Amino acid sequence: MNNAKLSAEITQLHADICSALGDPNRILILYALSESPRTVGDIAAETRLSQPATSRHLKVLRERGLVRAARQGMSVEYSLNDPHIIQALDLLRLVLRNSIAHRASLLENQPQTALQESL
Repeated sequence: MNNAKLSAEITQLHADICSALGDPNRILILYALSESPRTVGDIAAETRLSQPATSRHLKVLRERGLVRAARQGMSVEYSLNDPHIIQALDLLRLVLRNSIAHRASLLENQPQTALQESL
């Protein structure tokens, strides 16, 4: 892949996906929707967000193409547009856990090194 094409794809990724994932509450909403389609009220109750805040987050996710809305009688039901987003989030969480474990091991080894040098 050439650098110009990669750069354009990364710019688009950042504009669409990364900005949508910039708020942890939106990630929680995506995980809630991974279980089943839900209404704003259902999502708000599960995430413990107010309904207006949940609606604002859903608007961002909908504008970025991560969720879709479908009218079901008197209410609107939201669902994931692409279930791969959950796989991507799970992978990012794994990278985060590995990074935290690596930093913790560095901290654990640091005092031992200092102690060994003083002997």
